[in-house]
Amino acid sequence: MLHSSPTIVSMRVIPVAGHDSMLLNIGGAHGPFFTRNIVVLTDSAGHTGLGEAPGGAVIEKAMCQAEPLLIGQPIARVKRLVQQIHGHHQQSDFATLGGGAWTFQLKVNAVAAIEAALLDLLGQHLGVPVVDLLGPGRQRDEVEVLAYLFFVGDRTRTPLPYLAHSPGNHDWYRLRHQSALTPDDIVRHAQAVVDRYGFRAFKLKGGVLPGEQEIQAVRALSACFPGAHITLDPNGAWSLCEAIGLCRGQRDVLAYAEDPCGAEEGYSGREVMAEFRRATGLRVATNMIATNWREMAHATLLGAVDIPLADPHFWTLDGAVRMAQLCDDWGLSWGSHSNNHFDISLSMFAHVGAAAPGRPTALDTHWIWQEGQHLTRNPLQISQGRLAVTDAPGLGLEPDWERIEAANALHRILGDGARDDAAAMRFLIPGWQFDRRKPAMVR
Repeated sequence: MLHSSPTIVSMRVIPVAGHDSMLLNIGGAHGPFFTRNIVVLTDSAGHTGLGEAPGGAVIEKAMCQAEPLLIGQPIARVKRLVQQIHGHHQQSDFATLGGGAWTFQLKVNAVAAIEAALLDLLGQHLGVPVVDLLGPGRQRDEVEVLAYLFFVGDRTRTPLPYLAHSPGNHDWYRLRHQSALTPDDIVRHAQAVVDRYGFRAFKLKGGVLPGEQEIQAVRALSACFPGAHITLDPNGAWSLCEAIGLCRGQRDVLAYAEDPCGAEEGYSGREVMAEFRRATGLRVATNMIATNWREMAHATLLGAVDIPLADPHFWTLDGAVRMAQLCDDWGLSWGSHSNNHFDISLSMFAHVGAAAPGRPTALDTHWIWQEGQHLTRNPLQISQGRLAVTDAPGLGLEPDWERIEAANALHRILGDGARDDAAAMRFLIPGWQFDRRKPAMVR
């Protein structure tokens, strides 16, 4: 009965920060720190629920504004509470996108983090893992994730406080801080992460070098790891003509292409991607042209997407699993986009991926670049390229308050915490400006 459900007695929003490498993308270069917002809910039974979202003041404020809607409410009303919070924010969400900026903050990220914390509490109350509260429930005990590889800028060309080495004996903890701009560098990174984490699938973030050089890099990966699932994501940096020229004939290398091109000459990104798909015969994945239900409807009608990357931070956990169910019914493949994150998000990914029906693609995760900077006492581990989802109640996490407070202290030094990939990039190319149709190093 509802009256037996614990109620929410407190809410705390904690901005946190961690160290990052100089990872390159079409929007520039990651700075030496990344930021996140975590939410901590406590219920009347003494349980603690956790959620994580991207960093920045917009998301932090959106989380805090939800507090009056939550305090005193029974955790059993999780769906109603999430809908109320979502409805409170979604009308103004797109106003935060800015005028063509690469990085932005969406209030739905706050909704997703709060939903995760509520589901964490409900799972602990019922004695079941979050995966059993999503969609059709547990579909698998392990979730495959991919090795997310980047071209890496030369941190020594900046005065910024990038790390030279992370704690740990494995060579990966050194390599992830070193410049990597050639196919040989990318292969060296891939060999290190396979040795450390056992991956069988790879994604290379493109939109950095001329397209021909990025294709050479994925071909080098394919030669080193025959039969591996490999994809390349230039974030729409290429024109349709260029994307077709680069990717036609690459079906022996690319399992699918992620956002190879975008809007041009009066045609939407969905129309252009549909043309690319027909011209190359490659499957197409996206986290740019189908990022909500309305966009997904148009993308599907146009035949523009095979693999929507429905990140639970942008779709909510429940929404991401509903998208996975739709994909399974419609003959599509479900996957998930990722951004820099801590281990609370890693658990969110794992539970959503474990509940997704059908045959999802290997999920994106930046965790290999952050691993070692956990905020919980028992972070999930990537082994043989997979995350194991246990029967532990809720998200199965125990907060490490000492580490959380240290990450919060680091955030306080940084100020607002909004992401700006252009700032670090200008040390490599003075006066650099974002251009959505130009790879970052092509000026």
